[in-house]
Amino acid sequence: MSVTENTIGAAYPQAGNDVNTLISVQNLKKYYPVLGGVFRSKVADVKAVDDISFSINKGETFGLVGESGCGKSTAGRAILRLHEPTAGKIIFNGADITKYSPSQMKSMRSKLQIIFQDPYSSLNPSMPISDIIGEGLIAQGVRSRKERESIIAFYLKRVGLQPEYMRRFPHEFSGGQRQRIGIARALALKPAFVVADEPVSALDVSIQSQVLNLLKELQQEFNLTYLFIAHNLPVVEYISDRVGVMYLGKLAEVGESKTLYNMPLHPYTAALLSAAPIPDPTVRRKRILLTGDVPSPINPPSGCRFHTRCPIAQPICKEQEPALVDKTGTGHYVACHFSDRVGELVASSQN
Repeated sequence: MSVTENTIGAAYPQAGNDVNTLISVQNLKKYYPVLGGVFRSKVADVKAVDDISFSINKGETFGLVGESGCGKSTAGRAILRLHEPTAGKIIFNGADITKYSPSQMKSMRSKLQIIFQDPYSSLNPSMPISDIIGEGLIAQGVRSRKERESIIAFYLKRVGLQPEYMRRFPHEFSGGQRQRIGIARALALKPAFVVADEPVSALDVSIQSQVLNLLKELQQEFNLTYLFIAHNLPVVEYISDRVGVMYLGKLAEVGESKTLYNMPLHPYTAALLSAAPIPDPTVRRKRILLTGDVPSPINPPSGCRFHTRCPIAQPICKEQEPALVDKTGTGHYVACHFSDRVGELVASSQN
């Protein structure tokens, strides 16, 4: 585990050395302009993603978790340049793809794919499955229909669907089957990196486990690297090797999955974990209740963005933004001035 310095002097987590790192996100920002006045000029910015940095090893699953609106989905799409980043670098296999032209990005698309959250709206209802999956293949130069259908049949079968289903339309499938089609579409181009944007949140619990197991199997078989975005903490824990916790456009904590879940160092992470359901009905746990509402990303709080809701906040939290640093020396990064007091907070919630 190495440490790299970002532009404001704070250390941010690297997954490993340059040989093992597939993608490195450095000081990524994504702002959306707010227009107002008679001439519809820019009056402010929605700071959806505001200076986040992390990297992902080849073959690793990096989970990104947080409340709705924290910027995790925007971060995933900005990494793929589906939304153009406002600032920062995205280093993929040693190359800064933020500098790529549209034609260069087109050739790169086969290596960078996404599985969308809604398995119905992400599929064109007027097109058969063969055309939905085949669009990407055509864009990447696979002109032979016979060759395309051979590829489509292979990946449909690999995700648990019959090859002849390629003649059907999206409305003829269940939600779980539609999500498998979305997975097949992402895999058909043989990507190295896949952003899974809440891929199971719209599915029944029993189907969720099937899709999660499928994603793990496919990762092993095709040597895939995942950025797995979700708000369901148990799901993220199950599938992720490392986890990043986002709050209001910033990374609050990053660490190995088991370590972060067993020993959170940020009060926001501790509050999220206290709200997660426990499958054992005999276990009782107090909630760490957060006061107030999530601040607006247009005008985020000064200092630590979480201080307006934090149960252990002190005056310095309002004045000085904490850097994301390795507080334990084991690759467990946290942005909190008083991370040493979070253990007491967790212990009080377990009594």
